[in-house]
Amino acid sequence: MKTLIKNGRVLDPSQNLDKVCNILIEEDKVAKILETGEMAEADNEIDASGCFVMPGLIDLHVHLREPGFEHKETIETGTKAAAAGGFTTICPMPNTKPSTDSPEMVEWVVKKAAEVSPVNVIPVGAVTLGQMGDEVTDISGMVAKGALAISEDGKSVMNAKVYREAMEIAAKEGIVVMAHCEDKNLVGKGALNAKEAAGRIGVEGITNAVEDVIVARDIVLAAETKARLHLCHCSTAGSVVLLRDAKIEGIDVTGEVCPHHFAMTEDEIPSDDANYKMNPPLRSKEDVQALKEALRDDIMDVISTDHAPHHADEKANGIAEAPFGIVGLETAVALTVTHLLEEGYLTPLQMAAKMSTNPAKVLGIDKGSLKEGKIADITIINPTEEYVIDVNTFASKGKNTPFNGKTVRGKVKYTLVAGKVVYAD
Repeated sequence: MKTLIKNGRVLDPSQNLDKVCNILIEEDKVAKILETGEMAEADNEIDASGCFVMPGLIDLHVHLREPGFEHKETIETGTKAAAAGGFTTICPMPNTKPSTDSPEMVEWVVKKAAEVSPVNVIPVGAVTLGQMGDEVTDISGMVAKGALAISEDGKSVMNAKVYREAMEIAAKEGIVVMAHCEDKNLVGKGALNAKEAAGRIGVEGITNAVEDVIVARDIVLAAETKARLHLCHCSTAGSVVLLRDAKIEGIDVTGEVCPHHFAMTEDEIPSDDANYKMNPPLRSKEDVQALKEALRDDIMDVISTDHAPHHADEKANGIAEAPFGIVGLETAVALTVTHLLEEGYLTPLQMAAKMSTNPAKVLGIDKGSLKEGKIADITIINPTEEYVIDVNTFASKGKNTPFNGKTVRGKVKYTLVAGKVVYAD
């Protein structure tokens, strides 16, 4: 089977390629990059005129909720949402019930995904048993079953000795440690940003120090253990400074920003609406500006979603009581185009790097490239198509987003996994 993608603007950071050309796919691989005038026989053709053609998007940070919380999301619905959002590979976090804290649970996720998922699924193993923070998991065993990262996502491992032990094992295994940076002793019952939103809505606040203190600690531990560290969902100007300085020192650390943290500030929270409640919270204008500049300047390496679906009844409880988190798989591309490309913070090639090539490097996988011979995971995006975000169209079970009804630009038109179209708009 041969597929020809015609007349698209091909964006491949692995080749520093940014030009209008054609891509010929044979079976599951990129066979050839062709000039627009070159002819090639194909069984199927996709006209990508006016569109970006990128290596398949990779999301390092999602919550699929299964097992244990299937009323929020399942592996099947979450991976269909990923395909609709342009993602060809995703990494589900371990905070399920039971948690992904053993080789057996990693194997279960891999097997379940193979049965129902249209996209590639790479599990993230827990750092400690039951994510209780006390005893390190069988990290080597989880790696043998397919985990390429560990994380305690949803919380930090507060015991630095335990965390250091896990980092030492991760360093030996050559896998990345994904850090949720939150000092639980500082956060208390905080629900919104402490600078403005918390007082206005009447809930306890979350200061920037809640994040920055653990970012600093984790960087120190990574330097000591030689572990590869990836800072999840960075939200503060302080995190930017700490990451920048760590890179200058030669420490092996990367950072991600979620679209909600560069697309919206705490000032935009209209009322006691828990669709605006996420962790870390929406921050100040100054923090948002720092994050945008950090993405522009390649201090922040990756854009991830932290896709966190919840049932509508749970989010109806109000900001003080509702769970943290919003969905993001089906809005990430549009928010990135609208708030970073159109505002001049990223070039299209940088967008491809931060949503595909760089995440592949963080995981250490042979993806994020359209070089000849590579697996044909490809995302096609119309960057000028305008539409209104409508949660009723989501493939995800979760409809919890503050972006419902927002007018955006940047529409995913096709998602291809191993040469096969798994989503078409």
